[in-house]
Amino acid sequence: MKLSELLENRASVSENMKNAEISMITDDNRKIVKDSLFVCVKGEKFDGHTVAGKALEQGASAVVCERDLGLGERQILTSDSRALYGALCASWFGHPERKMKFIGVTGTNGKTTTTSIIKHILTANGHKVGLIGTIQNEIGDEVIHTNNTTPMPFELMQLYDQMYQKGCDTVVMEVSSFGLVQKRIGLTHFDIAVFTNLTQDHLDYHKTMENYYQAKKMLFDVCDKAIINTDDDYGKRLYQEITCQKYSYGTAGDFAYQPVSVKASGTEFVLNQKRISMQMTGYFNIANASASYAVCELFGLTENQILPALQNCTGVRGRCEVIPTGKDFSVICDYAHTPDAVENILENVKLYTENKLVCLFGCGGNRDKTKRPLMAQAAAKFADMLIITSDNPRDEKPEAIIQDILAGLKDSRIPYEVVIDRRKAIAYALKNAKTGDVIVLAGKGHEDYQVFADNYHIHFDEREIVADVLKELD
Repeated sequence: MKLSELLENRASVSENMKNAEISMITDDNRKIVKDSLFVCVKGEKFDGHTVAGKALEQGASAVVCERDLGLGERQILTSDSRALYGALCASWFGHPERKMKFIGVTGTNGKTTTTSIIKHILTANGHKVGLIGTIQNEIGDEVIHTNNTTPMPFELMQLYDQMYQKGCDTVVMEVSSFGLVQKRIGLTHFDIAVFTNLTQDHLDYHKTMENYYQAKKMLFDVCDKAIINTDDDYGKRLYQEITCQKYSYGTAGDFAYQPVSVKASGTEFVLNQKRISMQMTGYFNIANASASYAVCELFGLTENQILPALQNCTGVRGRCEVIPTGKDFSVICDYAHTPDAVENILENVKLYTENKLVCLFGCGGNRDKTKRPLMAQAAAKFADMLIITSDNPRDEKPEAIIQDILAGLKDSRIPYEVVIDRRKAIAYALKNAKTGDVIVLAGKGHEDYQVFADNYHIHFDEREIVADVLKELD
């Protein structure tokens, strides 16, 4: 592609360079090939501007930069490299973001479940849907591995293109705060955007809750219609501050729901005077289902199209997932890894726990340390017993992480055990389970690995571990 065609008048380029053939675009200097266009992006640890000259020596035709680097006509100046890179990636793939409808879901909790329910309903009504999210990406029934909730700009546009080429008419995606701040979504414009809630998470990156909120808010500058959870304090604020067409959901609002019953076998609730039964359990899933219903109605589906699909939706792997035990106690696996998420899952499970509610959890290393004691406090609110263990310790010592967690229990009388090895901790929980107990394994959810120092991964699937331990007990 010619450089001038790629730029689409978004930046000035000399006459000599307009017809330069570009073989590749990248913001990663390790991926430079002959005749590529290198975009200098400044990150937290590395600034691409420092290797711009070397990029040209490596074979790049030109570099995009935010300041004059003395590279003559081979440098293309812009005020925002990240924004231009996103636009270039869209241009490179022929603007797939213009060829499909887009539904974005942001918030701290509920994104994965909400996007999955929306995809399920749309698919049941004849749409071929692409899904982009935390657990995996999907093109219809095809599953594609993912490393980031919101992929990097080039990978995202490449994925859009694959979705379009394979017949998708709609893309449903989790839109992370990282993806918004780092402008990974490029030129994507959303037909409908959802805000689920905002609670403490990712403060190692955003530093303050205000920064975190402002990051999430960016999604609502690039959407036509917004669906906002106004039961959430930040949702109330967001609803007042945004100017697009907007709708509210919660215990009051445009899409108002009221719980009827919540059991391990499923949930009943009323949404705008419609009584709905579904196989998923938990009050939080009433909110997720209501947001999904609102999206699909605004998308153009009728009640008769939405309800049957919603009622047969079984939920998402690692989100309040019941692991079969064949015993007289229950085990639930959930991704809850924030104080609010832990509190939500335990409060909901407590409703149908016949005996003791046991929560097993840890906290990730190299992540927000301030939430560790808050996790303990949240777990202690509804659990009868805690088992404190490792999550993904990464480069930190598990013992040090656990000490940070225990600081949150200094004024609590809740009994707890510390078992550093997570496999042994699960075994301890199962061996000590009594009739009617419910054990919640919090934090790993869909993950089937554990991460240690130097990014060393081991296979770690809690479903397999539970099955193995139960065999040993028989």
